Amino acid sequence: MHLSRAVAARTYPSQLAGCLDLSAGAYNGGMLAQLRARANTLKSETHAVYLAALDPRTPWYAKALLLLIVAYALSPIDLIPDFIPVLGYLDDLILIPAGIALALKLIPAEVMVQARTTASMGQGITRIGMAGAVVVALIWIMVILAMVALVRRWANARSIPS
Repeated sequence: MHLSRAVAARTYPSQLAGCLDLSAGAYNGGMLAQLRARANTLKSETHAVYLAALDPRTPWYAKALLLLIVAYALSPIDLIPDFIPVLGYLDDLILIPAGIALALKLIPAEVMVQARTTASMGQGITRIGMAGAVVVALIWIMVILAMVALVRRWANARSIPS
């Protein structure tokens, strides 16, 4: 058994274990279809972890760890800067999956089963997607308004004769 598959079988659900299979035989045939299926599985599992984090039965320390993982993943500051060849992305490739694997171990099994069931049925996706779209739209609006304000300030400063 390939090492990544052995680790995945212990850490992740069976449908996610295939996402980590790096053996040469894993990509024979419809590689695009396999990648699409793996992306859908990862999307569903991410939604399940989100739902599990919202569940009141999830311990506070698992929620805190998930918050730290998301904050680190979205943070522009890394332990090793990304511009350093190879090592720059190594921290992202090791720390984030390891943190998620640890968080999955800290979340009670019955909570994850229920969260995966809910995620596989697609419940709540539209609400989450709409909230995400609103946040992204608001950020873009704020950036555009800030740029307009800067251009106006620059134009006013240039038009005042000294």
